[in-house]
Amino acid sequence: MLARACMAVAAGVAVATSPMVTKTAVAQEVPVQPALPFPVPPAPPYLDAAFHRPDPARVAAAEPGEILAARQVNLANFWLIPLNVNAWQLSYRSTNTRGEPIAAVATVAVPHRAAPTGQRGLVSFQFAEDSLSINCAPSYTLQMGSLPNPLNPVISAEFVQVQAMLQLGHAVIMPDHQGPNAAYAAGPLGGRITLDGIRAAERFEPAGLPGTDTRVTMWGYSGGAIPTAHAAELQPEYAPEIDLVGTAAGGLLADIRMTVDYNNTTSLVGGLVFGGLLGVAREYPEVNEFLERYMNPFGKAVRVVHENQCVALQGAAFPFINLKGLFDYPGDPMRAPDVQAVLDELTLGNRGTPKSPLFLFESPFDEAMPINAVNNLYDTYCRDDNARVYYTRDLLSEHVIADVTATGATAMWLNDRLTGVEIPVGCNNRDVLSTLLDPGSIQFVVNSLGQTLASALGIPV
Repeated sequence: MLARACMAVAAGVAVATSPMVTKTAVAQEVPVQPALPFPVPPAPPYLDAAFHRPDPARVAAAEPGEILAARQVNLANFWLIPLNVNAWQLSYRSTNTRGEPIAAVATVAVPHRAAPTGQRGLVSFQFAEDSLSINCAPSYTLQMGSLPNPLNPVISAEFVQVQAMLQLGHAVIMPDHQGPNAAYAAGPLGGRITLDGIRAAERFEPAGLPGTDTRVTMWGYSGGAIPTAHAAELQPEYAPEIDLVGTAAGGLLADIRMTVDYNNTTSLVGGLVFGGLLGVAREYPEVNEFLERYMNPFGKAVRVVHENQCVALQGAAFPFINLKGLFDYPGDPMRAPDVQAVLDELTLGNRGTPKSPLFLFESPFDEAMPINAVNNLYDTYCRDDNARVYYTRDLLSEHVIADVTATGATAMWLNDRLTGVEIPVGCNNRDVLSTLLDPGSIQFVVNSLGQTLASALGIPV
């Protein structure tokens, strides 16, 4: 643990840097298993070890982003309404925050319609999974015939945003960014898994992408913004061959210390923040050791309730919880020397400004994420003379509403990046009543909803 902390202080960035792949991605031919015949249901991840947890020796022998297995899948809205789109799942090699090889899974969807330009772009969409069970992951939830789970509604709701990008003619990859241990809120891990998923999609021959010439964007909100923003910071060093042309992140956990302070005893969703601490402990042994040593009996009881739960229970359980009161520690547990190196690694801005354009959006009245932390992040990024950061504060929303109202503005901004519309260097921030009032936003949302409803009738996307 001491060695890890020293590495963090010396580097001033993430403590473990995984192998960097700089070679040009080529279409990778792997045997593709056919989709399950209706009405055979897909197996949940914990019963699907061959795909989700392949032979460790094979994983270790692969390079980041290398495909280990592939299969065709049938996607559906709300577990039952089929989506007429080309879709596959990829098992591929990634790297954890200790530099160790791990297996990861992502879902790739490619529309039937032609690309809006000469080559198809790719959107990496990170769902707000916010869960502590691998069975809450999007790879399972999005499949036709998966077991309906009322405690995991966010993925199904955000899937409409994915379909908006598919309807524009772009391919979408949706990684299980929390990894094989459902390490919720472990942003540097999710960032690596996200970037390696993009590598895998570019190599996957049936997706028809132009390799490293693919224009790539990323989109994530709340729990999905965590890996998205970390991936944007990591990309120049971890995956410089990816042509990342834009990243959109909203409802952002920019500073974990400020977020715990903000939600301590005052928040309806304090349990969701506590779940994030438990998720971080799954990726960082020193955090788990700290929890085991200093949590009081009530804290350990709350942990038992939270473990292996999906997002709804994470968010609804224990409102107004005294997060710091769960510890018997002589002082503020979030300032304990044992965990500072990890908390620094989890805080955005410590690796520098993303090289690609960045669209941030947040509500000043967000009840989960402190707006001041995002304001500070914007200021940090914009000290770089080459920054391209566009920051919108949505005044008539809160955490959930801001995700919905920003759909049109975010999709149009990403579409511009994917179709080659350039952005000048510079930073801009603005306050608006609602991003839904941006020019074209309402019409875009109406069209997207209409096409999503039409797809329920089997119309190809």
